[in-house]
Amino acid sequence: MRHQKAGKKLNRTGSHRNAMFRNMVTSLFEHGRIRTTDAKAKELRRWADRMVTLAKRGDLHARRQALGVMRDKTVVHKLFEEAPERFGDRAGGYTNVTKIGMRRGDAAPISLVELVAPKEKKERKKKKSRAEKKGVAAKGSVEASAPP
Repeated sequence: MRHQKAGKKLNRTGSHRNAMFRNMVTSLFEHGRIRTTDAKAKELRRWADRMVTLAKRGDLHARRQALGVMRDKTVVHKLFEEAPERFGDRAGGYTNVTKIGMRRGDAAPISLVELVAPKEKKERKKKKSRAEKKGVAAKGSVEASAPP
């Protein structure tokens, strides 16, 4: 039974799986997007979200934890500089997984994993109430009837 065992095995040993995902998450933050199989893409989301959460924290301990996972110091540095302003208002879900078809050699389902674009702040229009809508016509009549 697999109680309390998080993550997919993907038919690999533990050391091979960890090495593969360390390389994949490093490549994802280096290039912004990568192509991989659906199963690996779904598991990669967990690794990437954890790294972004560490980068949003931004302290020295979080940086050292990220360096313990990711392979390249420059990529970690870039992530820790970008993440707070890029993902600051977002509480999770930092990656998009888009299915793009089948691989030519073995027909394995392939997905594109990419970092989510930062949200643009939109100014919301204030909705006018019914009184304000009617108030335009009524306002002129109220002012006309009021004594000077």
